[in-house]
Amino acid sequence: MIPRYAKILLVACVGLLLLMVGFDNILDYGANFAGVQHILSMDTVPDSAFQWRAIRSGLLYHVVYDFIMAAEIGSGALCLAGAIRLLRAKGESARAFNAAKDLAIGGLAAGIGLYFLGFMTIGGEWFQMWRSQGWNMQEAAFRFVGSVGLILLFVAQPETE
Repeated sequence: MIPRYAKILLVACVGLLLLMVGFDNILDYGANFAGVQHILSMDTVPDSAFQWRAIRSGLLYHVVYDFIMAAEIGSGALCLAGAIRLLRAKGESARAFNAAKDLAIGGLAAGIGLYFLGFMTIGGEWFQMWRSQGWNMQEAAFRFVGSVGLILLFVAQPETE
């Protein structure tokens, strides 16, 4: 039972983290909005052949930031719903517990997708965030992708009787 409880706990922890990040971004909108604005506008990236990729639309900055917050909250809610589903199935057969993992795995994968695709791929490479002295969030995104990726691998491991 301990591995099952560990899976439930870790999924719930990721869910709480994602919800907290999403709601913190709503409550202190300007704190990370500035980062989104600088990354998309590429105004802190030294002269680059990729400046044509820059976005210079205040409306689009808000749309992207709102999407990020919605994805964080949605992924967090999926993880928490998945943890509850796993908690309800903790005493069931291995087959039933494995079947109950879908929401948890979906939430974990969605969170990884947001940070890997959104921050590392689009922000990091497309908008050259890695070249910015003040707004390079790739290290933080990688920490999230790495830790949640390990949790996803652990949770996805099939249960046996």
